[in-house]
Amino acid sequence: MSIAHGPETVVLKPSKPTSLLAALLLHPGTVVSTAYLVRAVWDEEPPATARAALQTCVLRLRRLFAKYGISATTIEAVPGGYRMHNDTETLDLVLFRTLTAQAGATAQAGAAAGPGEELYRLREALSLWQGQPLANVASRMLQQDAVPALEQERLRVLERVCDLELAAGNCHQVLVDLYESARRHPVRERFTEQLIEALYRTGRQAEALAEYRTVRDRLRDELGIDPGPGLRRLELAILRAEDLAPAPPRAPRAVTAGEVPALPAGAAAPARAARPARGTRAVLPVPGFAGRESDRRAMAARLTAADGPRLVVVSGAPGIGKSALARQTAHEVQGSFPGGVSTLQLARPDGSAVAVEEAAGLLPEPGPDRRLVVLDGAVGAWQVLALLPAAEDASVLVTSRRGLAAVVATHGGAVHRLDVLRPAEAYALLAGLVGTERIAAEPAAARELARVCGHFPLALRIAAGRLLTRPGLSVADCAAWLAEDPPARLALAEEARLSVPDVLGQALDAQPPELREAFLRLGALGADEDLSARESESVLEQLVEAGLLEDGPPGPYRLHDFLRIYARWHVRTHATAAAAAPR
Repeated sequence: MSIAHGPETVVLKPSKPTSLLAALLLHPGTVVSTAYLVRAVWDEEPPATARAALQTCVLRLRRLFAKYGISATTIEAVPGGYRMHNDTETLDLVLFRTLTAQAGATAQAGAAAGPGEELYRLREALSLWQGQPLANVASRMLQQDAVPALEQERLRVLERVCDLELAAGNCHQVLVDLYESARRHPVRERFTEQLIEALYRTGRQAEALAEYRTVRDRLRDELGIDPGPGLRRLELAILRAEDLAPAPPRAPRAVTAGEVPALPAGAAAPARAARPARGTRAVLPVPGFAGRESDRRAMAARLTAADGPRLVVVSGAPGIGKSALARQTAHEVQGSFPGGVSTLQLARPDGSAVAVEEAAGLLPEPGPDRRLVVLDGAVGAWQVLALLPAAEDASVLVTSRRGLAAVVATHGGAVHRLDVLRPAEAYALLAGLVGTERIAAEPAAARELARVCGHFPLALRIAAGRLLTRPGLSVADCAAWLAEDPPARLALAEEARLSVPDVLGQALDAQPPELREAFLRLGALGADEDLSARESESVLEQLVEAGLLEDGPPGPYRLHDFLRIYARWHVRTHATAAAAAPR
């Protein structure tokens, strides 16, 4: 990370102000909460005076900006945090996203603009990348969360560039890019597909097949899986000596920075009832999806209705399965939408909101055919309300931890508040993910494992991932091991978004201090205690809105058992860390 001042470029030294600046620049124009900034600067070990020290870091950055002719008001203090206003002239990240959005708009324009314009803009966007992002930023949190998300943005653009080059017949020219990308990202199969296609189309059939077999053997040895259908079809085409003529490049899907990756491969082929429109793609089913039948039927009826508001909001606790339900429903109804299904992620991996302007720029243009727009992970009603006018001709499916009452109050529609899975549904989810035979061999242990996971879809998928990567592990042993410390052990090290401490901790950290403390106090209570006797109705309602509490008047408020376990674990681990800290 550096500051350019005329011909002079200053590379910032790793420091706490540098970490703070990086956290702000990653969210241009967005209010970044004080809690998030404290974590970015001090990771899990903030001092007692962290908020005052944060103000000192801001002052140091303002002095640095003044030294290089940058306005001292660039960092704006706002209620709850800080904000930086950046544009294409002041921040490369904004320029990169603007160029890619313009390229996407060019692709939507079709033949009128031509692929050359799109390719030019994407190449210009890629030229802004110089080395590893945030290489001089010491924050472990940003390195673990933000850097992979930034790299995914870059790789999506590079994949699109290679698609365009192959479509133009520039196979020789793109080989250098593809060799490097396929070697550096061996499990990203699209780069390997493109490399094999380029080799074959330049007359190097033996090298193309050797490349396929190298990747196939690596996937089998390291991950225990076979190549995806795209690679298998490509191998078959080469063995048959088919002519792989330049194909039109696949139009980019409407996504935002920091999109959550698709779930693992293994699902059935997508339905062919309707051909996706430009800017969209077929929606695959969610692997192992189980339960929620009544929700799915009601949502499908609402979204495909001929009249009335075709708007559905899916809300609930973090990890309760909102996005999975939305994706599965979209898969099941996509045949009713010849205009295609478009998905936008409205929250980045760190939980911060995607700017409305950025999201709106990625919505496909309206067409003559019915379409479905999925707004996944809405941070608040303000995001959805700002985007609905651009999707007024479409059916809209929204997921959010919040109830989004303001959205349905003004636009109509239905809200589905998700609860945990029923025991039979949790059992079915494990069977669908791990395999019916393996789960059926230990039915009692599988039910115990589901209970340990609180019947939470997130926890169940993490447990299934552990079983899949350890074929010799019995279900009973897995359940017993997880039961010793469920929140800490329900995590997959290579993916923060499949980690109970990260997902629930992020949701908790996003709340104001008084709500965090109230949630932790409620977690200490027994399951049969009256929560309304311990906290004010205002606090309880805010926790319900945040997805951390359920129900309310006229019934009693309640806390999911799994969230209660997490709250107690959170208090215990933080107390232990505080006791061990040097004085």
